[in-house]
Amino acid sequence: MELKRERVREHLLSLIDARRAGDAIPSERTLCADLGVSRPTLRAAVDELVATGLLVREHGRGMFVAPDKITQELVAEHHTAGAPRSRGTWTSTVLALRTVRAGARIGRKLALSPAAELVHVTRLRYVDGTPIALEHLHVPADLVPGLTAADMEGGFYAHLREKRGIRPARAVQSIEPTVLSEEEAAVLDVPVLSPALLFDRITSDAADRPVEYVRSLYRGDRYRIVSRLTVGDRLSDHPVSDHPTAETPRSGAWWGTVE
Repeated sequence: MELKRERVREHLLSLIDARRAGDAIPSERTLCADLGVSRPTLRAAVDELVATGLLVREHGRGMFVAPDKITQELVAEHHTAGAPRSRGTWTSTVLALRTVRAGARIGRKLALSPAAELVHVTRLRYVDGTPIALEHLHVPADLVPGLTAADMEGGFYAHLREKRGIRPARAVQSIEPTVLSEEEAAVLDVPVLSPALLFDRITSDAADRPVEYVRSLYRGDRYRIVSRLTVGDRLSDHPVSDHPTAETPRSGAWWGTVE
């Protein structure tokens, strides 16, 4: 039997699909009458869609279709890493730029002594003027002497290539869910404890020298990841291990590679 909340959710998704970002959807009273459900049942479904960034609730005005999420595709290994493929104009503002000691944890990530100097840059990224991500970049200071905020507000990798002769070649990046602290939420203009995606990335040059460590927080209500997967001859219901063996061939399951 179809659950009431699932039926309400599907109806709301149909309304969202038929509208554009910023369009209103019917009031809670109208939806309850149309669907024959109670206000708590409807609100539970609405709350879920608000939390996942599909609806926006504005006090005193009603409910509206949320703006499209910024989408980044995870593509095959032979593709070149680049900016997320999405509509809109990406810009950056540097909130802080200072020279600090690496410390033990970040020193390990960048293969440096804990006493080595780093340039630590805090950067806020926007799409069409809306804050989307808060980034903390750590770069060995001897690679970027005299680095300025203006250098960071453009394309940082282009700056490394064109001004420093450093060619970023590969990166290892992890992605996991998190929630935003009070300070992070204030910068990104969302409520405290809002969901976010945490990106943790180490970038190296062609000689495998680490040139950058980045910790980025992307708004969970405005950003999503899309991966392209390959289907092998023997499809499995489970992802293949990161360390395949003779018992777990890549040809037997879904798999994808992250740049």
